[in-house]
Amino acid sequence: MSHYTSAELVTWIISSLGAAALFVFVFYPVDAAEAGEEKTRLLYLHERKDVIYENLRDLNFEHKAGKFTEADYEAMRAGLEAEAARVLAEIDLWESAKA
Repeated sequence: MSHYTSAELVTWIISSLGAAALFVFVFYPVDAAEAGEEKTRLLYLHERKDVIYENLRDLNFEHKAGKFTEADYEAMRAGLEAEAARVLAEIDLWESAKA
């Protein structure tokens, strides 16, 4: 039967408590309401608009770099512009309803 010194026993206990605390910290679920601000539909639409505009800029850059054929570029650009138009129209609806 092995005997532990008091220093070894204290080290083992502290290490075990630290590991348990780390496990709880990593895996304890956080309520989504506590995680951040509530995202409204209008805020979501503005974020979506920004993403679409960024995608259009990236698409133009990649087209100029020769990554897409003219037909592919036109099709992707038309899709993004149509989505942007839908998002802008919905933003206008929400902002006019707010006013």
